[in-house]
Amino acid sequence: MTSPQDPHTQLYSHINGQTSDLLDRYAVSELCKGWPVYRDASEWQNYRDLFTAEGAYVWTTWSGPRTVDEFISISKAGKEKGVFIMHRECGTLVELGKDKTRAIGKMKATITHRFKFSPPPTNGAQATTNGTNGAHHHEARQTEDEDEYEFDVDCDCRFIFFAEKNASTNNEWKTRYVKLFYEKDKVVPVDGFTAPRFSKAELEKIPRGYKYLGAAQARLGYEIDLDLPTASGKLWDRMYGEMEKWLNGGKVDLFWEGKQ
Repeated sequence: MTSPQDPHTQLYSHINGQTSDLLDRYAVSELCKGWPVYRDASEWQNYRDLFTAEGAYVWTTWSGPRTVDEFISISKAGKEKGVFIMHRECGTLVELGKDKTRAIGKMKATITHRFKFSPPPTNGAQATTNGTNGAHHHEARQTEDEDEYEFDVDCDCRFIFFAEKNASTNNEWKTRYVKLFYEKDKVVPVDGFTAPRFSKAELEKIPRGYKYLGAAQARLGYEIDLDLPTASGKLWDRMYGEMEKWLNGGKVDLFWEGKQ
């Protein structure tokens, strides 16, 4: 569950204010909204334009930390292999730093990753289905025309955009870093009843906020980043600390992999 404690130690410009503040926050909100609009549609030039020319990084469950150009390359390669990830924006607000040259964009979104798995063998592993008498397990059906079943994993999260205004580029706002809070996820059968079972061993090594998403992605061969912030805990606290450092003009460290 979400922590009941307020993670911020101070208040920043986030609603109302002078016209200049409103325009700055609006410009940063456009950067946030560009992720689902452009990446999902493979508008790579527009997507790249959301980020600084140099030093821009993104983090996801399946990629870990990558420069934005590396992330675009592996995203293209994934799509060529049939990887199908979409994003639903659920609301965006922006906090403006004291000197008005840095901002944090907070975009609530749902990541929805479509998977196709082959049915498990009938002599052991089984698919999970929901029948008219409640949840139960039965052997996955397989015919000549149906050798795979589809399901989504939906993950509710918050994209955090570390944005900056650059006087050398006409005071344009660009994104330096994107890192997410992964808050909760679930398996969604596409046909209404067929979904895979994940073993305890698969799930217990992945943080709670993205355990089903991570387990499904791991079955595809991805190395899952296990050091991403979720809805509470040590990394949740650390993430907010880095967000405030950014807003106050300080140096941030988001490269936590293997250091926890």
